[in-house]
Amino acid sequence: MKISIEERVLHFKQPAGTSRGVYTERKIWLLHLEDGNRKGVGECAPLPQLSCDDIPDYSEKLRTFCDDVERTGKIDYETMRDYPSMLFGMETALNDVRCKKEDTEGEAFSIPINGLVWMGTFDEMQQRIEQKLEQGFRCIKLKIGAIDFEAELELLKKIRERFGPRELELRVDANGAFKFDEALYKLELLSQYALHSIEQPIKAGQWADMAELCREAPLRIALDEELIGVNDPDQKRQLLNIIRPAYIILKPSLHGGMMGVREWVDIARDMSIGSWITSALESNVGLYAIARLAQEIYGPDIRMPQGLGTGQLFTDNIPMPLEIRGDRLVIKT
Repeated sequence: MKISIEERVLHFKQPAGTSRGVYTERKIWLLHLEDGNRKGVGECAPLPQLSCDDIPDYSEKLRTFCDDVERTGKIDYETMRDYPSMLFGMETALNDVRCKKEDTEGEAFSIPINGLVWMGTFDEMQQRIEQKLEQGFRCIKLKIGAIDFEAELELLKKIRERFGPRELELRVDANGAFKFDEALYKLELLSQYALHSIEQPIKAGQWADMAELCREAPLRIALDEELIGVNDPDQKRQLLNIIRPAYIILKPSLHGGMMGVREWVDIARDMSIGSWITSALESNVGLYAIARLAQEIYGPDIRMPQGLGTGQLFTDNIPMPLEIRGDRLVIKT
């Protein structure tokens, strides 16, 4: 078995704004694995200043893990547990080779997805919402927290004047933008627009404060950044037991690779906590693997929209058997 590493930079079609800043390009590491005459590819894509394995010597550490897998033919999960983006890339490459070894081909399947509206000016966000509605999306996720809060409320009001909650599901993602002492008031204002949920209203690491919001807020709260770096199964259970969110949102590149995501889902199910899977701005290589993982975890008839609509973000994406039709991601296996 041999693994080579290719560094690549992808470029966004338009700047992708979040409360943490604006992305214009995306660096990824592709793992090219060869086992005899079989080849597989995986993607390692840490998010700057967010991934727990966003480290200065990323390339060197990744090479060390590749050397270990070359030597043993398998992943040392306990060693790689704290390097989720590297683990996900390795899992993806090995799965790709194994599927080809077994000549496994399934039928095409599709997954409902939400339309993602990035932060921008009021006019930009309104235009992007219109585009998503015209494309046929019936679940829209808005990034909030960067422009004036009153303007964001006005956007939601305009949407709800046109579409009721049965016609259009609205999710918002604050990326930790709210201060705790103002969060409950803002959540009360947001709740008047019949939102499905709000993602990460305050910064991660404030377990007691987040638990209070989950108890008191008139709006269901989903955790995302809160889960980053929590890689031990016992600590995962402790976090969910304390905070008790309505949902957790899982990104393999951030939350422990495929193995870690399965752990999170199993623990959440034990506590009657919902979940869905989303991509973390990977290329189509990672997106394809995440879509197949979602089908494996939730079954062939997924009804809850997943966050897998990122395949059209880049000008120089990598071709994969993926296609968006209306509000569904079609995977051609």
